[in-house]
Amino acid sequence: MSQALEKLRQYCAYQERCHSEVKYRALELGMRGNEVDEAIAALIADNFLNEERFAKAYAGGKFRMKQWGRKKIQASLKMKQVSSYCIKKGLQEIDEDDYLQVVLQQTEKKYQSLKGEIPLKRKYKTMQYLLQRGFEQELISEALEQIVNNPDFK
Repeated sequence: MSQALEKLRQYCAYQERCHSEVKYRALELGMRGNEVDEAIAALIADNFLNEERFAKAYAGGKFRMKQWGRKKIQASLKMKQVSSYCIKKGLQEIDEDDYLQVVLQQTEKKYQSLKGEIPLKRKYKTMQYLLQRGFEQELISEALEQIVNNPDFK
């Protein structure tokens, strides 16, 4: 048990992890049943494992590095079985002004790349792309309107 626990400590020290990742890793290391729960409890007690800290790091990282929208980050955290409270805390890490700036940048970039398309199809494809990236429909619509109604931009 102590050898497996030491490996889990290293696993958690390397980067922030969520409980489900650690549980899966513990099972890979051959731990079973109560051993897994005890190991997770020990990691939490030693502050190697903190789901709120994980959610904040994950949300901030996915937004900054991959420029994902809130919806995609939220869905991804849910898949990792992170609690709703921690997801909410994680999403608060994203600065509102930065978020709106990224929505506008991504919209402009995609819209520009579709120059050959007819305007309606261009808007539709841009909208679909940004929805896939996890941005909210209202924000995408606002950004598209800004771009389409801007005389400097065509």
